[in-house]
Amino acid sequence: MIYPENFEIKIGFAQIREMLSELCLSPLGRQFVNRMQFLNRHDLVERLLQQTDEFKELLESDAEIPLQHYFDVTPYLDRAVIEGAYLDVVHFFEIKMSLRTIRDSLRFISGSEEGKFEALKALGANISVERSLIAALDKVVDDAGAVRDDATPELQRLKRDLIAQQAVLRKQIQSIIRHAKNEGWTPSDVEPTIRGGRLVIPVIAEYKRRIKGLIHDESSTGQTVYIEPESIFELNNDIKDLENAYHRELVRILIGLTNTLRHHVPELRKAYQYLGLLDFIRAKAAFARRIEASKPVLHKYPHILWKQAIHPLLFLAHRQAGKPTIPMDLELNKEQRMLIISGPNAGGKSVSLKTVGLVQYMLQCGMLIPAEGGSEAGIFHDIFIDIGDEQSIENDLSTYSSHLTNMKKFVTVADSKSMVLIDEFGTGTEPILGGAIAEAVLQTLNDSKVYGVITTHYTNLKNYAERTPGIVNGAMRYDHKNLQPLYQLEIGKPGSSFAIEIARKIGLPKHIVDKASSLVGKDKIRYDRLLEELETEKQELEKKLQEASKLEQKLKRNVKDYNDLKNFLEDSKQDIMREAKGKAKLLLKDANQKIESTIQQIKQSQAEKEQTKEARRDLEVFAQEVRKDEPRPAHKRVANGSIKQGDNVALIGQDSVGQVVSIKGKTAEVLFGGLKTIVKVEGLEKIEGQIATKPKKEKTSSAGGYTRGMNITQRMADFTTTLDIRGEYAENALTRVMNFTDEAIMLGIPEIKIIHGRGNGILRQVVRDYLYAVPEVASLGNEAEERGGNGATVAVLK
Repeated sequence: MIYPENFEIKIGFAQIREMLSELCLSPLGRQFVNRMQFLNRHDLVERLLQQTDEFKELLESDAEIPLQHYFDVTPYLDRAVIEGAYLDVVHFFEIKMSLRTIRDSLRFISGSEEGKFEALKALGANISVERSLIAALDKVVDDAGAVRDDATPELQRLKRDLIAQQAVLRKQIQSIIRHAKNEGWTPSDVEPTIRGGRLVIPVIAEYKRRIKGLIHDESSTGQTVYIEPESIFELNNDIKDLENAYHRELVRILIGLTNTLRHHVPELRKAYQYLGLLDFIRAKAAFARRIEASKPVLHKYPHILWKQAIHPLLFLAHRQAGKPTIPMDLELNKEQRMLIISGPNAGGKSVSLKTVGLVQYMLQCGMLIPAEGGSEAGIFHDIFIDIGDEQSIENDLSTYSSHLTNMKKFVTVADSKSMVLIDEFGTGTEPILGGAIAEAVLQTLNDSKVYGVITTHYTNLKNYAERTPGIVNGAMRYDHKNLQPLYQLEIGKPGSSFAIEIARKIGLPKHIVDKASSLVGKDKIRYDRLLEELETEKQELEKKLQEASKLEQKLKRNVKDYNDLKNFLEDSKQDIMREAKGKAKLLLKDANQKIESTIQQIKQSQAEKEQTKEARRDLEVFAQEVRKDEPRPAHKRVANGSIKQGDNVALIGQDSVGQVVSIKGKTAEVLFGGLKTIVKVEGLEKIEGQIATKPKKEKTSSAGGYTRGMNITQRMADFTTTLDIRGEYAENALTRVMNFTDEAIMLGIPEIKIIHGRGNGILRQVVRDYLYAVPEVASLGNEAEERGGNGATVAVLK
């Protein structure tokens, strides 16, 4: 049950219904939009949500869904069932093209991979379009909506004879009009024209007797007459006879085609029902994309667990104006069924309440809801609403008695499967009595296990919620320092109206504010002040949490830089050790050769004293050269030099030299060997002059996620020759294909495979257009049929 009757207008759903109608492609879909209603069957709502979610997935993919020729041919079908009636050519054209759309849609959805779009597949399970019917229509009407000349042999013969006679007629009349122009009987720029279905020539009125024939018409001024020359009477008659015969043959064909169509009308009505449903579901999916909606987990019982939910109409209006929309988190369950929202005026209480009502109503009409993924929702059997919105003329005219009438309806009808939404609960009468009645009504609703959201300023209702199980307080947050609402719903504590504070800060005379405070009483002032202090503490805590989060992120970055530097040093150490070992091997080899050469020289000289001394001297000279230290670049260190950005520096006691990138206070960011690190300025010393740097081996990083410094052998071992881009947008897919192909060419891979799926062929076309333009690609082709066929492209590289 939905109460009151104008619920959709009050909650804003009427506007959403209008938007859906505008998104439909045909009257067929708009009929379903108009019939859309609140449902309380879990299985039906789940099915509608699944259908919409699947179509939303289709719209977000590259799939080319048939979206043309959504014609409503229901009136034509109604006429076709009447014996003796026949449809016009344009009617058959719309039937043919829309049936083709239905057939293409069925084939497109049923041809998707197993396990996907199951709800949409089930929707068209019993729908069929006879191929023979489309063939019969196509035989008579072409894709431009014209009758085919070869629809029947007789029609083809009549058309041929008609064209031939018209050619003879044009030739004859051109001869006549040429003679008339030469004689000056007709203007020089005239051409033959049609009057009364017959070909005539315009003649100047004063020369009308010069041409024998029948006058069919004259101009408005009477200066020109239109004459059918006597010599072409018979030709015009023959053409008229052929046209009549052609029309009779066409009518005979249309009657036969209508008779054929008549036998298929029952299944055609089902098919067009399916087409209308597709249009309706597509409109819901398109609207879901517009408001960034998703499908929640749906329970059979009343339940709400919404994450970052927003009011869809407010979201669209704010986005158009370039403003953000503040989302809200909401949970209503068996232990926390009712939410009492309090806070200052214009703080967003009514918007929050309307958001709950509108989003839940959308859900139970089969629409996806504007909340983040992972949200949960349930099924309510009734939704009752009482909104006293001052911005509505109707509600301005309402009285307290009308509110009580609504309360009577709520307490007598609502139960544990109902949702009640009440705005400004208890207002409209003397505050003490209004608050007492509101508390009594709230107690009755709570005893009936009713779910709901209620907005109020009454302190007694906040206190009742605080001490009563099943009810929870909520507050619209407010920046009392700047007197600005934050539009954020916070559940767990009541809100303050901040009436005294607002009055004081806007400059109301002090004696009036003090008098109001004394009239309210110390307890009320203390209560509001406590709420104000809690709000202040909360804002300060959030600020500190944000600062802590920033520091944590900075720490993570520093740890990452440290690890990168550590890895770089470790890599450098390994490189140096490998280089040193290589030099040692070469040195050892040279030493051994020198020693053996010396020994051989001594042996050959038969140990003569002078020869032996000379050989030993040569060996000692070689040893001294080996023991020499490898020259190092001498860096001149500047004593007490002030360090600034761009200076060359070294760590005190170290030889590694880097460059200062930036200085912040007592720390400096220094670039050592291509890696940045943070060090204290006092631990650095300035290096004078240009520093010669040894060229380092280039380390690459590819789009595929390879780590820095990986050698070519490792990259070849890790490279996968297959790339899957199914379901991606064409632009993103092309970027991946370009990176993938470049990587394969660089590594010398002989063959690669790109899986793009069949779909409508857009991804396949994008991939192949790019690969054809790559000089290193030797050939392209489809994968083997058992491994995907034309759903994948195989490229052989040179």
